[in-house]
Amino acid sequence: MTQTERKSEPSVILQLRRDLLAGFSVLLGLAGAALIGAPVIGFLLAPFVRGKPRVWRAVGRVDQFKIGDTVQVTFENANPLPWDGFLRNTSAWLRQESQGHFVAYSINCTHLGCPVRWEPGAQLFLCPCHGGVYSRDGQVAAGPPPRALVQYPVRVQNGLVEIQTTPIPLV
Repeated sequence: MTQTERKSEPSVILQLRRDLLAGFSVLLGLAGAALIGAPVIGFLLAPFVRGKPRVWRAVGRVDQFKIGDTVQVTFENANPLPWDGFLRNTSAWLRQESQGHFVAYSINCTHLGCPVRWEPGAQLFLCPCHGGVYSRDGQVAAGPPPRALVQYPVRVQNGLVEIQTTPIPLV
Protein backbone atom coordinates (compact mmCIF):
# COMPACT_ATOMS: atom_id res chain seq x y z
CA MET A 1 0.00 0.00 0.00
CA THR A 2 1.27 3.37 -0.87
CA GLN A 3 1.49 6.38 1.34
CA THR A 4 -1.44 8.18 -0.40
CA GLU A 5 -3.71 5.13 -0.12
CA ARG A 6 -3.15 5.01 3.63
CA LYS A 7 -4.01 8.73 4.01
CA SER A 8 -7.25 8.44 1.95
CA GLU A 9 -8.51 5.42 3.89
CA PRO A 10 -8.98 7.23 7.23
CA SER A 11 -10.57 10.24 5.48
CA VAL A 12 -13.19 7.94 3.89
CA ILE A 13 -13.94 6.43 7.29
CA LEU A 14 -14.14 9.89 8.85
CA GLN A 15 -16.50 11.07 6.09
CA LEU A 16 -18.75 8.02 6.59
CA ARG A 17 -18.75 8.65 10.31
CA ARG A 18 -19.67 12.33 9.76
CA ASP A 19 -22.49 11.34 7.38
CA LEU A 20 -23.80 8.76 9.84
CA LEU A 21 -23.77 11.21 12.76
CA ALA A 22 -25.37 13.95 10.62
CA GLY A 23 -28.14 11.55 9.55
CA PHE A 24 -28.66 10.45 13.13
CA SER A 25 -28.86 14.11 14.24
CA VAL A 26 -31.48 14.86 11.57
CA LEU A 27 -33.57 11.82 12.62
CA LEU A 28 -33.30 12.82 16.27
CA GLY A 29 -34.40 16.38 15.40
CA LEU A 30 -37.37 15.09 13.37
CA ALA A 31 -38.41 12.80 16.21
CA GLY A 32 -38.26 15.72 18.67
CA ALA A 33 -40.26 17.95 16.33
CA ALA A 34 -42.90 15.22 15.94
CA LEU A 35 -43.15 14.77 19.72
CA ILE A 36 -43.70 18.49 20.21
CA GLY A 37 -45.71 19.14 17.05
CA ALA A 38 -48.26 16.31 17.30
CA PRO A 39 -50.05 17.67 20.41
CA VAL A 40 -49.97 21.22 19.02
CA ILE A 41 -51.51 20.12 15.71
CA GLY A 42 -54.06 18.02 17.59
CA PHE A 43 -55.02 21.03 19.73
CA LEU A 44 -55.44 23.24 16.66
CA LEU A 45 -57.47 20.70 14.66
CA ALA A 46 -59.63 19.32 17.50
CA PRO A 47 -62.45 21.89 17.17
CA PHE A 48 -62.93 20.93 13.53
CA VAL A 49 -62.99 17.19 14.22
CA ARG A 50 -64.83 17.00 17.54
CA GLY A 51 -68.59 17.55 17.43
CA LYS A 52 -70.31 20.18 19.51
CA PRO A 53 -71.97 18.77 22.61
CA ARG A 54 -75.78 18.96 22.50
CA VAL A 55 -77.74 18.67 25.72
CA TRP A 56 -81.45 19.10 26.46
CA ARG A 57 -82.02 21.61 29.29
CA ALA A 58 -85.36 22.22 30.99
CA VAL A 59 -86.29 25.91 31.15
CA GLY A 60 -89.72 25.76 32.78
CA ARG A 61 -93.18 24.23 32.81
CA VAL A 62 -95.42 24.70 29.77
CA ASP A 63 -98.05 26.57 31.80
CA GLN A 64 -95.45 29.24 32.79
CA PHE A 65 -95.37 30.66 29.25
CA LYS A 66 -98.18 32.70 27.65
CA ILE A 67 -98.89 32.20 23.97
CA GLY A 68 -97.25 35.00 21.94
CA ASP A 69 -94.96 36.31 24.73
CA THR A 70 -91.21 36.28 24.14
CA VAL A 71 -89.29 35.74 27.38
CA GLN A 72 -85.68 35.29 28.30
CA VAL A 73 -84.88 31.90 29.84
CA THR A 74 -81.61 30.92 31.51
CA PHE A 75 -80.06 27.47 31.50
CA GLU A 76 -76.71 25.76 31.96
CA ASN A 77 -74.32 25.88 28.99
CA ALA A 78 -73.92 22.65 27.01
CA ASN A 79 -70.22 22.40 27.80
CA PRO A 80 -69.63 23.87 31.28
CA LEU A 81 -66.12 23.94 32.66
CA PRO A 82 -65.25 23.91 36.37
CA TRP A 83 -63.84 27.47 36.24
CA ASP A 84 -66.75 29.02 34.27
CA GLY A 85 -68.33 30.71 37.28
CA PHE A 86 -71.37 32.78 36.22
CA LEU A 87 -70.56 32.03 32.57
CA ARG A 88 -71.72 28.49 33.25
CA ASN A 89 -75.24 29.74 32.43
CA THR A 90 -76.46 31.14 29.15
CA SER A 91 -79.81 32.43 27.92
CA ALA A 92 -82.21 32.18 25.03
CA TRP A 93 -85.34 33.98 23.87
CA LEU A 94 -88.33 31.62 24.10
CA ARG A 95 -91.80 32.14 22.65
CA GLN A 96 -94.86 29.88 22.71
CA GLU A 97 -96.29 30.32 19.21
CA SER A 98 -99.36 28.13 19.78
CA GLN A 99 -100.47 25.66 22.41
CA GLY A 100 -97.43 23.41 23.01
CA HIS A 101 -95.41 24.80 20.06
CA PHE A 102 -92.34 26.80 21.08
CA VAL A 103 -89.47 28.56 19.29
CA ALA A 104 -86.19 29.59 20.90
CA TYR A 105 -83.50 31.92 19.59
CA SER A 106 -79.97 32.42 20.76
CA ILE A 107 -79.42 35.53 22.79
CA ASN A 108 -76.15 36.16 20.91
CA CYS A 109 -75.97 38.36 17.81
CA THR A 110 -74.48 36.59 14.80
CA HIS A 111 -72.29 39.63 14.07
CA LEU A 112 -69.93 39.56 17.06
CA GLY A 113 -71.81 37.62 19.74
CA CYS A 114 -73.19 40.59 21.67
CA PRO A 115 -76.39 39.88 23.64
CA VAL A 116 -79.56 40.93 21.82
CA ARG A 117 -82.64 42.18 23.65
CA TRP A 118 -86.32 41.77 22.79
CA GLU A 119 -88.38 44.91 22.27
CA PRO A 120 -92.02 43.84 22.68
CA GLY A 121 -93.51 47.10 21.35
CA ALA A 122 -91.59 46.90 18.09
CA GLN A 123 -91.63 43.08 17.96
CA LEU A 124 -87.87 43.14 17.18
CA PHE A 125 -84.64 41.76 18.60
CA LEU A 126 -82.06 44.56 18.90
CA CYS A 127 -78.29 44.37 19.28
CA PRO A 128 -77.25 47.52 21.17
CA CYS A 129 -73.55 47.26 20.30
CA HIS A 130 -73.51 47.65 16.51
CA GLY A 131 -77.12 48.35 15.54
CA GLY A 132 -78.14 44.86 14.49
CA VAL A 133 -81.90 44.38 14.14
CA TYR A 134 -83.72 41.05 13.84
CA SER A 135 -87.41 40.53 13.08
CA ARG A 136 -89.78 38.54 15.28
CA ASP A 137 -88.76 35.30 13.51
CA GLY A 138 -85.02 35.94 14.04
CA GLN A 139 -84.29 37.05 10.46
CA VAL A 140 -81.93 39.99 9.88
CA ALA A 141 -83.93 43.20 9.42
CA ALA A 142 -81.07 45.74 9.48
CA GLY A 143 -77.47 46.34 10.46
CA PRO A 144 -74.29 44.30 10.17
CA PRO A 145 -75.37 40.76 11.22
CA PRO A 146 -74.47 38.34 8.42
CA ARG A 147 -77.25 35.82 9.15
CA ALA A 148 -80.36 35.18 11.24
CA LEU A 149 -80.30 34.43 14.95
CA VAL A 150 -79.45 30.83 15.71
CA GLN A 151 -82.61 28.90 16.49
CA TYR A 152 -82.48 26.20 19.18
CA PRO A 153 -84.51 23.00 18.88
CA VAL A 154 -87.31 22.98 21.48
CA ARG A 155 -89.43 20.10 22.77
CA VAL A 156 -92.04 19.53 25.44
CA GLN A 157 -91.36 16.50 27.63
CA ASN A 158 -93.42 15.57 30.70
CA GLY A 159 -94.88 19.07 30.91
CA LEU A 160 -91.45 20.72 30.79
CA VAL A 161 -90.16 22.92 27.98
CA GLU A 162 -86.64 21.82 27.02
CA ILE A 163 -84.08 23.54 24.78
CA GLN A 164 -81.31 21.60 23.05
CA THR A 165 -78.22 23.62 23.83
CA THR A 166 -74.84 23.95 22.19
CA PRO A 167 -71.83 26.08 23.17
CA ILE A 168 -72.42 29.76 22.34
CA PRO A 169 -73.67 29.60 18.75
CA LEU A 170 -72.14 32.27 16.55
CA VAL A 171 -71.91 30.37 13.29
